Amino acid sequence: MANPTASTSFLPASSAIAHLKTYEQFDGLSLRQLINSDTHGGLTYNDFLVLPGHIDFPANIVSLDSRVTRRTQLRTPLLSSPMDTVTETNMAIAMALQGGLGVIHHNCSPQLQAEMVRAVKKFENGFITDPVCLAPTNTVGDVWNIKDKYGYSGIPITEDGKLGSKLIGIVTARDVQFRPSSALLSTVMTTHPDLVVAPSGVTLEQANTILRDSKKGKLPLVDSEGRLTALLARSDLLKNKDFPLASKKPDSKQLICAAAIGTRAPDRDRLRLLVEAGLDVVILDSSQGNSVFQIEMLKWIKGEFPDLEVIAGNVVTREQAAVLIEAGADGLRVGMGSGSICITQEVTAVGRPQGTAVFAVAEFARQFGVPVIADGGIGNIGHIAKALSLGASAVMMGGLLAGTTESPGEFFFNDGKRLKKYRGMGSIDAMDAGTTKKDTAATASKDDIDNAATSRYFSEGDTVRVAQGVAGAVQDKGSIHKFVPYLVTGLQHSLQDMGVRSVVEMQDKAYDGTLRFEMRTASAQIEGNVHGLHSYEKRLFS
Repeated sequence: MANPTASTSFLPASSAIAHLKTYEQFDGLSLRQLINSDTHGGLTYNDFLVLPGHIDFPANIVSLDSRVTRRTQLRTPLLSSPMDTVTETNMAIAMALQGGLGVIHHNCSPQLQAEMVRAVKKFENGFITDPVCLAPTNTVGDVWNIKDKYGYSGIPITEDGKLGSKLIGIVTARDVQFRPSSALLSTVMTTHPDLVVAPSGVTLEQANTILRDSKKGKLPLVDSEGRLTALLARSDLLKNKDFPLASKKPDSKQLICAAAIGTRAPDRDRLRLLVEAGLDVVILDSSQGNSVFQIEMLKWIKGEFPDLEVIAGNVVTREQAAVLIEAGADGLRVGMGSGSICITQEVTAVGRPQGTAVFAVAEFARQFGVPVIADGGIGNIGHIAKALSLGASAVMMGGLLAGTTESPGEFFFNDGKRLKKYRGMGSIDAMDAGTTKKDTAATASKDDIDNAATSRYFSEGDTVRVAQGVAGAVQDKGSIHKFVPYLVTGLQHSLQDMGVRSVVEMQDKAYDGTLRFEMRTASAQIEGNVHGLHSYEKRLFS
């Protein structure tokens, strides 16, 4: 049989790479060719793929460092959404420990929200510069009250019970166990001569060494006259070891905490409480950020709290973004109607497919140094990678995190599956779940409910509640401390396949046309998922 290729002349294999230069462009589409509304309409994350690059490095060295505001950088570009079934104290702490950021919801009283912020800030400290102190005349009962309120019982005792006063001793849980609540602390405390202390001015590294070697639970810092100036906790040493990526303030070493507020006049008083509690980043929570309410609130915050970073939104167009950037936004939140529990697009006919929205806003905002957070439509690791490739600095997740141990609510069983309730903030459930205004508590109607849901959708005065979200349930996903590392590791492998070593490099290559993309037809989307099997088990991680 004749060789069918015998008379064919082939190019030498050694010229294969050089021959690529004869093509007018790289394989696939550039980012700008991909996100072209004239050609392709609006795209979601499922409508495209990123083409592979060259791998010459291991996945575990890929850097996911990214800014979420002008000054705040995270080691993990993941945020939990400010929803009342997603983020409260436990979620905010867990996300920060994993290198991300938890945004505490505001569908509660200002006082409760401030307490949640305070709990996050107190969870892990470097130098505790404002420790709770007691006097020798206080009682064991006072220690238990502090334990109930703040979660710890290692308390320094000073002459007058205040910071800056002479240190007399310290009381711990062991000191007050089996003691009557009326017992004076002067009779149970460990006194100063038996304490290990460090001088004011010692570095955090030096203080940690002293604390480690002393085998004590707390290390008081005192000045030359023996007055208490700060405190260091052994528990924080352990947290530093277990959570090396944790999101912390560089000066205080406290966990970074974010919270959401509305854009109405009462939210100004709410924000004052949050700032007093130690808030680092505030998110202006609105389904449509291009409003006079948000612009006025943004300008007021920048005048009242110039050091507080503000993430504005939500937006989906360049025009919306421009207004908020000019008003002083430090970051932008992108998305309208793309969440799994959101029906805004169905109800109002307003919004934008999330992939197109992220690119449009990110491409504009990056020229002003303003990071963008992709909020909504994140269902898996691939969606996170695609959002980042389009220009988002981070993603915000609701449904993906709602079924975790750290999300609010109790697990329940249905048809043999362990579930947790998850609802949109535009749902009727959320609208009816706010805090009742004090002066109308006895005869409150739905118009007297002051909450995040009604203010977010500008529906406080509506006589008929029009839902823009639904209530449902999601399956148990285990702890954040297992689920987020799975997301992070998968994301590192995604960037490795693209041939990039960091989020910054990926975005630079996407915007200069080096990183290439491909559209997916409906058939291609089927092909790219599990298919052709009689049955299968999908285990995401182990």
